[in-house]
Amino acid sequence: MRVLLAGLFLCFCASAFSQPKYEFRGVWIATVDNIDWPKRGVTDPAKQKADFIRILDLHQRNGMNTMVVQVRPAADAFYPSPYEPWSAFLTGVQGKAPSPYYDPLQFMIEETHKRGMEFHAWLNPYRANFNIKTASIAKNHITRVHPEWFVTYGDTKYFDPGNLEGQKFVENVVRDIVKRYDVDGVHVDDYFYPYPIGTKEFPDWASYKKSGTTLSRADWRRSNVDSIIRQLSIIIKEEKPLCKFGISPFCVWRNKSQDPEGSDTKAGITNYDDLYADILLWLKNGWVDYVTPQLYLEIGNERVDYATMVEWWANHSYGRHVYIGHGVYRAYERNKAWKNPDELPNQIKLLRENPNVQGSLYFSSKTFDGNPNGWNDSLRNNYYRMPALIPPMDWLQTKTPEKPDSLGVGFLNTDIRKPVYTLMAYRRKSTYDVRAMIVYISPKKEDVLSKSSKALKFVITENKRNNAIAFNEFNPADYYKKEKKYFVGSSFEYKTGAESEVSNVITVTRQKNGSVSFQKN
Repeated sequence: MRVLLAGLFLCFCASAFSQPKYEFRGVWIATVDNIDWPKRGVTDPAKQKADFIRILDLHQRNGMNTMVVQVRPAADAFYPSPYEPWSAFLTGVQGKAPSPYYDPLQFMIEETHKRGMEFHAWLNPYRANFNIKTASIAKNHITRVHPEWFVTYGDTKYFDPGNLEGQKFVENVVRDIVKRYDVDGVHVDDYFYPYPIGTKEFPDWASYKKSGTTLSRADWRRSNVDSIIRQLSIIIKEEKPLCKFGISPFCVWRNKSQDPEGSDTKAGITNYDDLYADILLWLKNGWVDYVTPQLYLEIGNERVDYATMVEWWANHSYGRHVYIGHGVYRAYERNKAWKNPDELPNQIKLLRENPNVQGSLYFSSKTFDGNPNGWNDSLRNNYYRMPALIPPMDWLQTKTPEKPDSLGVGFLNTDIRKPVYTLMAYRRKSTYDVRAMIVYISPKKEDVLSKSSKALKFVITENKRNNAIAFNEFNPADYYKKEKKYFVGSSFEYKTGAESEVSNVITVTRQKNGSVSFQKN
C-alpha cells in the first residue's frame, strides 16, 4: 500500500505532570559561524541533509514543535536569492552554490513539515559582514555594490539603520522569502543597533545630520528601528496573512530605575536605551505576533532574575504571545546554577504558571546533542512527554476547518500474527486548506469527544495528493495495552491553531488472544 503521509507519532503514558494542550516548543538552529548547522567544513549536500534530519529527529524525540532556523546570517542566503549571494557558512565560499545543487531552505521546510513542526525563517536585518578580517565576501555582495549603505563597528559591518535605501533592500529580501517559501513565521533576533563596545560610538553621526530630523539622536535611532519593524510586519501579512512575525530581543526592555514601566532589574544594557529597540511599542501596536525575550539567566540571579522577568513580560504582552528564550547552552559553563539539573525544569514550571506565557524557545540546537544535566530525558519523560499543539493566535484571520468525513483503519499487510495498520481520515476535497489531523486516543470516551489534552496522542501532516491522510505502520496493540481504546480525529490548521469538531469514533478492542478488532461508530 502506498504511504500517503509522513506523520509524527508521540507516544504517551500517564504522567505525573500536568501538561498544556497548546504550547510553543521551539529550538534555534544557528548557521552563523556554523554554530549548529551545517558543521564547519562540511559542504557535501548529502552530509548536510543527513545532519539536518538527525537534528530534526532529536528535537522531535524531545517533544519540540517548532524550528527557528537562521537562513540569512549576514546579508547572505541559505537559498537561491535574487538579492544576496550564497552563504559562506553553507559552501565555504560566499557566492558559491551547493554542489551537487539543492535548495537548503526548501529542503529544511519540507523535512520540518513532515514531522508536524513549524518552520520559522530567522534572519538579522542589519548585520552585513560577520567579521571584516576573516569573512569571505563575494563580488556581488551588497556591501561591495553599495558601500555607502554601511558602517563598520568593531569587526562587523552593518547596514546603517538610518539609510532608507538599505532598509528597502532588507524589506525586499524578506518579501522574497515569504512569497516564495512556505515558512510559518519570520523571526528577527536581538541585533538591532549593535551591543555597545565599551565607550566606542556607533558611527552614524553623518546619517543623523543628513536626515534633518528634529528628534534627539537616541529617539531618531529608535524611530529607524521602529520603521523597519513596522514595514516588515506589513510586508509579511501582505504576502501571507497567516505567516507569523516574531522578535527575540535582549531580555530587559528598561530597568525600573530608568522608567516606571521597566522591570525590577539592574541590567547594564537595555533594549530601549542601548539597542534602540522599543519592543513594547511594537507589541502595543500589534506589529509583531510574538516576542521571545532571551532570558538566558537563572532563577535568583541578583541583577536580572528569571522569575521576575517572566512575570514582567507576561504583564507587558499586550495580547500578543510570549515565548521565553532559555539559555540551555549555559549548562556547559562554570556556573553553579546551570549545573543544577533542576534549573531548566523549574524554569518550565514557572512559565507554565502564567497564562500569558505560551511556551519556550531554546538556544541553541547543538546543546541538546550532549543531553546536558539529563535535560533531554527530563523533556521526553516528563515535561514534553505529551505532544503540544502550536498556540492559536486569535487575531490572525482564520476559519474553523471542516471535520474529517470519515475515520477508518486500513491494513498495510495481511499477516494475522503481526498485522500493521494505517489510521486513515477521508475528507472532501473542498477542505484541502487543512494540512494536518490530530488524533485523540483514550480508554475514556468522554476524553476523546471533548478533545482533552490528556487524550492528545499525535499529529498527522498530509501530502495533499489524495483526499485521504494516513499514519503508516500503526499497530494499536504495540502501544496501548488496555482492553479497549477510543479513537477520534480532528482537522487542524497548524499555522493558526484552528481545530475542527471531532470525527466519528473508532473503538479498538484487544482480544484475549492478543488480536485487535475495530468498530466504527
